[in-house]
Amino acid sequence: PLPPRGAPPAAWQSQFRGVRLVAAVPYTMRYLSTLGDVTPRAFCDILLEGLAPDGGLYMPLRYPRVDAATLERWRSLAYADLAFEILSLFIDDIPAADLHAICRRVYSKQVFGTDAITPLKPLQGGVSLVALSNGPTLAFKDMAMQLLGALFEYELGRRSESLNILGATSGDTGSAAEYAMRGKRGIRVFMLSPHGRMSPFQQAQMFSLQDANIHNLAVEGVFDDCQDIVKAVGNDLAFKRKHRIGTVNSINWARLVAQVVYYFAAYLQAKAEVVDFAVPSGNFGNICAGHVARMMGLPIGRLVCATNENDVLDEFFRTGSYRPRSSAQTHETSSPSMDISKASNFERFVFDLLNRDGARLRQLFTQPSFALSAAEHARIAEFGFVSGRSTHADRIATIRDTWQRSKTVIDTHTADGLKVAREHRRDGVPMLVLETALPAKFAAAIVEALGHEPQRPPGFEGIEALPKRFSVLPADVNAVKRYIESHVSD
Repeated sequence: PLPPRGAPPAAWQSQFRGVRLVAAVPYTMRYLSTLGDVTPRAFCDILLEGLAPDGGLYMPLRYPRVDAATLERWRSLAYADLAFEILSLFIDDIPAADLHAICRRVYSKQVFGTDAITPLKPLQGGVSLVALSNGPTLAFKDMAMQLLGALFEYELGRRSESLNILGATSGDTGSAAEYAMRGKRGIRVFMLSPHGRMSPFQQAQMFSLQDANIHNLAVEGVFDDCQDIVKAVGNDLAFKRKHRIGTVNSINWARLVAQVVYYFAAYLQAKAEVVDFAVPSGNFGNICAGHVARMMGLPIGRLVCATNENDVLDEFFRTGSYRPRSSAQTHETSSPSMDISKASNFERFVFDLLNRDGARLRQLFTQPSFALSAAEHARIAEFGFVSGRSTHADRIATIRDTWQRSKTVIDTHTADGLKVAREHRRDGVPMLVLETALPAKFAAAIVEALGHEPQRPPGFEGIEALPKRFSVLPADVNAVKRYIESHVSD
């Protein structure tokens, strides 16, 4: 076996002592499963597949590395061109010209309302927001979902195939996916959401869509129940292949790698040697993208994981103990998109933490809970992770304080991130907080904090009064399968 990328020169010299290099072979990006299936797969195959056949999540065989000279070269690029440069390190089975055209079509002012796409918004005390909510559904999920929709349509067209997308949402993934996929050729969407546990605005964004290829399924449970159903369907290989099931959740690597781009964009705008990022964390995909960026060589000092009252991840980073809660123990909070106990993408980080030992990972994640060894827990610091939690009272106080000090209104999830960011702020190191959504999506908390309704962007007035189209189902995988089977020929 070859030494890993980034290994010290001595490791390579000992491996190749006495060998003369005759020709260089271009690096080919391939993907393997976190649970041990090392069969190499290309990007477009895992794009359509979602989960690996063994139930694991796909990861790149190696992380491509980016040096200081490359970062400097990228500093002047428009966001779409930066996206192309980064994505092309992970995607080698789409012609460069086609990938570049997709990036320029997706990351445009027409879609995101600004040429900057993800501008920084300075607050006070060396803290800035990374504006990620300029897309069509007013949430950071648009940053990846718009690209994913374009990639799906491109690859399905190239193969003359169709895809039935099954997803789960705690709030924003659903609307972002549906707006990205509506009207796309050869694509149907079946989106599961926890019945009655999203904000009225979030519900209206999804349920008001009348497109024939969009199916909203309100599950009588919490987000974790929805996510478990998606995974169970993905693990039923016969059903998955018969009905061409794919996924838009961040278990799909394409979603996550698209999010890596805005870490680079934010760093380049900050114009500092090292930056820290604070990320409101629910399903761990957003902050996992930061982990990937850091592994690629982006100078990130700390990745600050912020949770709400559902603090499984905060407990893990502090103690090394991972204790997912039951549906009954999962709190319903004023930052509902983070009301998650079992974060799917967490498996990807633990895979790297365990030196990519798929057998050890499987051993841990087949238990209802687990505790790392002392040595494993100590390694977390090497990856830059720290954490903290935020409560409803913290959110309200942070929203109010941010308005008073900076005349900026933030949503409840961003408030969780900002509260924890301030606890981990370091002198001389910019702290960049990833914005989750526009405050209009969570009006009740804004009224409680500021005494007035948040401003709504044009076109979203009265959205809650629109006719709604959805079906209520029990938290049962067979009920969802039956629904899919009865609608795949619509």
